[in-house]
Order: sequence, then C-alpha cells, then structure tokens
Amino acid sequence: MTNQNDRATLLKIAREAVAAHVTGVAQAFRPAMPDDLASRLGGAFVSVHHHGDLRGCIGYIAADRRLTEVIAQCAVSACSADPRFRPVSESELADVDIELSLLGPLLPISGPDEIEIGRHGLVVELDRSRGLLLPQVATEWKWDALTFLAQTCRKAGLPADAWKLGASVWKFEAEVFGENAKRET
Repeated sequence: MTNQNDRATLLKIAREAVAAHVTGVAQAFRPAMPDDLASRLGGAFVSVHHHGDLRGCIGYIAADRRLTEVIAQCAVSACSADPRFRPVSESELADVDIELSLLGPLLPISGPDEIEIGRHGLVVELDRSRGLLLPQVATEWKWDALTFLAQTCRKAGLPADAWKLGASVWKFEAEVFGENAKRET
C-alpha cells in the first residue's frame, strides 16, 4: 500500500509524462521520493479519462521494473497508443483525469467462486491470448463473478468458457486511486 504522499507523487509522475508527451515540451518534474518508492518494483495500469469518459488505459503486469518508470511509460501509452481511442490532444489536456491501478501479485484460481467483485481483477491466458480486467470494471458494469470471468475470457479473444477449457486464470488485487475523487477506491 502507498501513503497519500506516494499517491500524489505517482499521480504527478503520470500527469507530467502525459503533458510532456501531448505538448512535446519536456517537463522538469523531478519528485523527491523516499527510497522505498524510488526502488519499488511493480505492475500498474494508467487510465486516462476525459470528462468521465475513458480515453485510454494501458498497463504493465510484471513486477520486474521500477514502479515510477512503469507509471510514466504507461501514462504516455494510455494517452497516445490505446488502439481503441484517438490520442489525447493538447486541447483536452486540462480536462483529463488520471487514475492509477497498482497491481498486487497474481494468484491462480480455478473458477468464479474464488472471485470477490470489487476486490479482484482477473487475468486469463491460453497460448498467446491474454486478457486482463481491473477490479473496478466488474463493479462499474455490475457483473457477478461468472460474468466477470466470461468477459475477461472474451477480452483475451477466447470463448467465454475458456476458463473451463484449459485457460489459466489468475486473480489480483489493485490499489486504485486517481485525480478525480469520485472514481477513487
């Protein structure tokens, strides 16, 4: 878990990375960070919203890189490289909100009875197909555990029941926070 200062620093890193990319002007933000945050390894997702609408969401699952670097790289990708959306423009920049999801470890599961809606995110993988849905997705869509699992399979490009047919499934927890207090959990 992070404290409020760490959260503010990570959000500032994401905001500055987005601003620098969108405007093409390098930012001089060099946050003072405690050693534990500066050296912390972790996976994360960065979501960019414009007036409450999703404009990009990109993440990195493995906990093998410094979290601060993951946040900055994912922030740039979320505002510019999510194939579902056009890149964020400079005119939108003042109206975007950033949300971070810091991922906990992946734990293997065998079915929906091991999923707690609002607490767990899911990863489904079979061969080279993989899909991930963050914990907040099931809550936002009011899905039950079976629907959440089926939708994660579909996100991977697999049949909804792929979890019964040999796909590997993991759950994870995420610490989710953002600039817009209405979306913080």
